[in-house]
Amino acid sequence: MSQTEQMAGAEVNRFEHSPLERVRNLRAVIEDGGDRAQQLRRLPADCVDALVDEGLFRFALPAELGGEDASSIETIEILEAISSIDASVGWNVMLGSEINAMAAGGMDKALAKEIYLDNPRVIMCGGGGTGSIPATAVRQPDGGFRVTGESTFLSGCWNSDWCFMPAPEVEEGQDIRHADMSTMRMRFMHRSEWEIVETWDVAGIRGSGSDTVRASGSLVRPEHANVDLVTMPPHYDNPVFRIPIPLRLSYNKVAIALGICRGALDAFVDLAHNKVPMLSPSKLMDRPIAQIRVAECEGKYRAVRAYVVEAMTAVEDELARGADMPSAMTTQNARLACVVATNMCMEVVDVLHNTGGTSASYMANPLERKLRDAHAAASHRWVSHSLYQDLGAIILGHDANAEFAGTGGPGLGARRNS
Repeated sequence: MSQTEQMAGAEVNRFEHSPLERVRNLRAVIEDGGDRAQQLRRLPADCVDALVDEGLFRFALPAELGGEDASSIETIEILEAISSIDASVGWNVMLGSEINAMAAGGMDKALAKEIYLDNPRVIMCGGGGTGSIPATAVRQPDGGFRVTGESTFLSGCWNSDWCFMPAPEVEEGQDIRHADMSTMRMRFMHRSEWEIVETWDVAGIRGSGSDTVRASGSLVRPEHANVDLVTMPPHYDNPVFRIPIPLRLSYNKVAIALGICRGALDAFVDLAHNKVPMLSPSKLMDRPIAQIRVAECEGKYRAVRAYVVEAMTAVEDELARGADMPSAMTTQNARLACVVATNMCMEVVDVLHNTGGTSASYMANPLERKLRDAHAAASHRWVSHSLYQDLGAIILGHDANAEFAGTGGPGLGARRNS
């Protein structure tokens, strides 16, 4: 239950309960919305409305914009709790809350108050991959831009009022081959300026609505021409706004994987209490293989979760001591934690699904969806298995590239000869 108060002339939600309590209270809504999202391939509107009503796209915003100033750890806990119920719902909330907060940190404070306080229900999407028509931006006489092109994998675009589309600047009539890539910016466009092309038909995290967004000479208003996802030094005191984008995107994604894993463990216990395996005189819960595997899986989940919490706590502690950004060592350790945890969670879900036998393969069994969702989460660029190569090279003494460099310092675990 929320109560409303006036703030800066606009309605801003204030809540009686914590975000985690609000998630627990919405469990039935999340379950139902997640089930229907499997057919729609996006969240149903009433589920989105319920999540908005409870502030679950706003918790990472600064308090002065109607948010709850969540730390990275609090963000992980909230997203994990939602995703333990349904990963597609969690993914939508993750992207919406992530882009909402990042955008707030990258725009002028007066503009941010206009956008977030005049519309407390605002949700944003952005980023994605290059579509079949790479986007470009043409500067207009009034200082705005016209954007043409596509972005793929725009999760939550169906819920969104605004979209960030990456596009470099070109002259009228030129394509991206003539672009100066140093002019690449995230172009900020209202929902009236872009269309959704339905391309998202996948197995894992099926209800994320990660369709393609197309701009056809779409307007970036002059007052929005300088909006970006990052401003340094940041406008807000919360250390989260000093976390570089790659790490910020990583800890949001690992939260989904942790939630899927937690939900799979709970689903397996329920199954084990009720299933009598073929040709067996006892329930699955009484079989040694089930007992051994569930203990191993519970331990692995808790271990990687603890690693993520430890690594992200170190990031926030370093920032709280006054660092402009996390150092190289702290950044690399946190990135490794996110990669390890996401991939270990996928392995845990695999084992639980296998141990559940044929029963786990039925579409009605929650372990089946969690198997697909775990693999989809682990394939994401910011937490994928391929990042082991980058991090392993650093451990062996190679120089870190910009994505892993932080603000400087030694490589993760490297022992270099002087």
